[in-house]
Amino acid sequence: MKQCYGYTRVSTAKQGEGVSLEAQKAAIENFADRNEITISKWFEEKETAAKSGRPIFNSMVSALKQRKAAGVVIHKIDRSARNFADWAKIGDLADAGIDIHFATESLDFRSRGGRLTADIQAVIAADYIRNLREETIKGMEGRLGQGLYPFRAPIGYVDNGGGKAKTIDPVRGPLVRKLFQLYATGNYSLWSMRKESKNIGLLNHSGKPLAKTGIEKILRNPFYVGIIKLRKSGKVYSGIHEPLVSSTLFDQVTAVRTGRDNKKETKHNHVYRGLFRCGYCAGAMIPELQKGRVYYRCHKKNCDTKTVREDQIESAMAKNLKRYTLNDAQATKLRDSFKQWLDYSDDKAKIQNAKFELTKLDARLSRLEDKLLDGVFDDETYERKKAVILIEQANWKKTVKERDNKAAKIDRLEKLLELFKNLYLTYVSAAKEQKREMVKFATSNRQAFAKNIVLEPSKWMSVFETGINLSYGDPTGNRTPISWMRTMCPSR
Repeated sequence: MKQCYGYTRVSTAKQGEGVSLEAQKAAIENFADRNEITISKWFEEKETAAKSGRPIFNSMVSALKQRKAAGVVIHKIDRSARNFADWAKIGDLADAGIDIHFATESLDFRSRGGRLTADIQAVIAADYIRNLREETIKGMEGRLGQGLYPFRAPIGYVDNGGGKAKTIDPVRGPLVRKLFQLYATGNYSLWSMRKESKNIGLLNHSGKPLAKTGIEKILRNPFYVGIIKLRKSGKVYSGIHEPLVSSTLFDQVTAVRTGRDNKKETKHNHVYRGLFRCGYCAGAMIPELQKGRVYYRCHKKNCDTKTVREDQIESAMAKNLKRYTLNDAQATKLRDSFKQWLDYSDDKAKIQNAKFELTKLDARLSRLEDKLLDGVFDDETYERKKAVILIEQANWKKTVKERDNKAAKIDRLEKLLELFKNLYLTYVSAAKEQKREMVKFATSNRQAFAKNIVLEPSKWMSVFETGINLSYGDPTGNRTPISWMRTMCPSR
């Protein structure tokens, strides 16, 4: 009996779990029994035939060229190839004397008429794929035009089924935002961000730590600010999903990533780097690691300030913050004053201004499209300029949403008041970067005089020393005594 290979194929692994492969195998075995053929080896593939380069198919073709079998039995023509490159390989095998059999199609591949019929069917199979691809692209472009992302959700978002916007992952979303915030400081390289992402528990879709390329992919993706950008075509669309980070933060990350901010990487991530100066000569206190301890040194010769230990700075900061606490009565008074201010100043002017800016951006988009149609811009330039406008639009839309959301402002205030009830405990229990931010936030003039640390509170801290004596402004929109609360209650 003639020795032949058996080849079965489905387009996806999911299809392979059904009966399709078994049905193909049964049909091939029946054909072999009727034609005195023995199947010496099976080649089973779970991959689309629309593109060439299938590894198992190529392995089978190579073995047949080496005459390891007399031929091959395939379920039907469209199981063998749906592209002309692979169909040409089938033709080359036949021209070399290799028997090509199709279990469900009664044609003689050795005859001219049989080959012609098979070629026509192969062309129809290829055209079917081409048409299917075009219809799929149309469907995707329709979804993209609606602001929907028809692909797998990026890390930090979750899929909600076809026709629905991605939503922020309640677990990984905040971790992705933290990733942006850390990198925006300019104190991390992409390699060091791997360790930080692992420390905060951010994993990829497979549940494994993020690789350097995975982190870079996240930091480059404008999806996180509400913009959909297709990698292959470069086309951009305005998404309807909720942004995970602000456009300002995204721009900061981009600036750090491209080196425009000229920040230098530090070998050691010291907590108070760049925050303290010598009280005598105003020179920077440079952190150094010596025998497991961090010292901040003034490098000017003959200066009375030599070194200060990091733990001395930490103790001084903790002692300073002990002075600033809110009791329940003060917190209530501050809360009431803020609510009064919200009722009095509802940000209508700023909302109106933001909407005006959005109108101007719509006009810019329209002019940009006209220039594309007139041939002034090529596609690449158009998409690049469009992406800039869409990111700016997302920022103004976010402004409108935040300014119009009184409840969200009050919620942020409540969290802030809880923090202020005991700044000291918050500080001593904070992580390195959080301590650093609190020092920047709560102090404005930080100096070292010999071994002594001098810390001046930020202007907004005076609210604790004035007995929470606040007013809520006047109709002219002049600066209010509680204007600091706007900066203290920022959006995420």
